Amino acid sequence: MGRLAPFFPQAGPAWTGGAALPGGDIPAADFEAFLDRLTQDYPGLPLPLLRRLARAYGTRARLVLGEARSSQDLGPDLGGGLHAAELAYLVEHEWARSAQDVLWRRSKLGLHAPAEAAPAIEAWIAAYTRVPA
Repeated sequence: MGRLAPFFPQAGPAWTGGAALPGGDIPAADFEAFLDRLTQDYPGLPLPLLRRLARAYGTRARLVLGEARSSQDLGPDLGGGLHAAELAYLVEHEWARSAQDVLWRRSKLGLHAPAEAAPAIEAWIAAYTRVPA
């Protein structure tokens, strides 16, 4: 970027070196304490799900979980533990547009999800992003 700076004088000084990635602002960088707090705040959700979401999204896991008190509150499991609430987050905040995008680029859930998950995810995304007439 330093070599490109002369061509973009309006870009301003470098700032990303010490910036946390989205969701990476875990207090004191203590993942286990963060996960403990998440399990306290969401006692009705399974620990493996909370751990996966915390690892994948950091503090943004709360955007996925919202007010959920049970797995059912996250919407249907479309395969491999991928619930509708997580898909909504991926579409709205990470610009996911297809099952391949979700299963392989924004996560590696494709390693664990059953083959029938991809068509279900495609259908869900199509319905979710459909513009009403």
